[in-house]
Amino acid sequence: MNKHSGHIVFVVTILLILAGTFPAAAQNNLDQLKKKRAELEKQINYTNHLISKVSSDKKNTVYSLRLLNNKIQRRQELSATLKKEVLILSDTIDNLHLDLKRLDGRLSKMKTEYARIAEFVYKHNSPYTRLAFLFAAKDINQAYQRLRYLSEVSAYIRNEASRIEELEQQKEHKVVTLNGRVTEKKQLLDQEISQLSLLEMEQQSKNKLKQNLSKRESRLRRQLTAQRRESQQLNKKIKEAIAAAIAKEKKSDYPSTPEGAKLSSSFYASKGKLPWPVKNGIVSQTFGVHAHPVIKNVKIRNNGINISTAKGTDARAIFPGTVVSVVPITNTNIAVIVQHGDYFTVYSMLGRVFVRTGDKVKAGQKLGIIHTSLQGDTELHFELWKGRQFQNPSGWLSHQ
Repeated sequence: MNKHSGHIVFVVTILLILAGTFPAAAQNNLDQLKKKRAELEKQINYTNHLISKVSSDKKNTVYSLRLLNNKIQRRQELSATLKKEVLILSDTIDNLHLDLKRLDGRLSKMKTEYARIAEFVYKHNSPYTRLAFLFAAKDINQAYQRLRYLSEVSAYIRNEASRIEELEQQKEHKVVTLNGRVTEKKQLLDQEISQLSLLEMEQQSKNKLKQNLSKRESRLRRQLTAQRRESQQLNKKIKEAIAAAIAKEKKSDYPSTPEGAKLSSSFYASKGKLPWPVKNGIVSQTFGVHAHPVIKNVKIRNNGINISTAKGTDARAIFPGTVVSVVPITNTNIAVIVQHGDYFTVYSMLGRVFVRTGDKVKAGQKLGIIHTSLQGDTELHFELWKGRQFQNPSGWLSHQ
């Protein structure tokens, strides 16, 4: 009986392990995907808010197109995330079906065995039968073994009844979980279909907007020329400010002061965790070289990232530092350059500023208000430099 009872415990334990392994891992993945889905939905809703603020009679702009492109990209990510959730739920449902099948098979065998042993105990449970069974022993040693056997059978019956009840409860729980997963999968499939429908409409809107903008190519080229002129001037001012800061230290192995070295080390240690320079916003143009969204065979270089946000939004310092330059690029584009040891952050497209050269700033401190154009677009241009080399800010900022 000991050997047999131990075998049952071993099988039940293995069953419980098999039943729990896949759902736990799947649930962890689902939780991560749900979190990502919530973030994407938040970004899409915020983009819709920004698009709604663009003047209705001036929506045919490259800015509107960039917002729409951003929304489409987020929508595609959202659709892919939903698809992954559905696949994980499908696997989870299959595993639950398999677990239930195994559980049913094990319960059937346990109940059959339990009934057989229970019948034996019932037939031999009267005092007379127990005495007869004991007196039929050849010697006192065999009688003791038979007494011990009867005791173990009774204990086994009680334990087995308890295990069967536990497995029945586990089965009931799995059935509830299975029904919940099936319902959840259906809801996700409905959402996926809805997102695909929205995506198709947004693609049509994008194509229509591109066609309208293509008719104004000469105007777009003039705008692009002006933007490049501003970008070149900003780049020149950034390099001058950095060169002046390095010259101030009077050494080429900048920074030379212990305070500067400590600040640089702390800034680097915060890579990937630095706060955003705005409270809310979306990246409307990423770092690097991009094809112009409308004009063919034209490339645009971005030394930082552009962040679209709401009217009246403040630009905020992402790390403690010192303002080394406040540069007016145009009447509606002022840039603030902040030094953090041998790192520099640049905040441009500001309409008003709240700081002056030489000011010490804290992380999160408001530097100025981002300019809102007549068309209704509010966009911060943000750059991050290490010494004389610009960096991709996306690799330094935390994920929203």
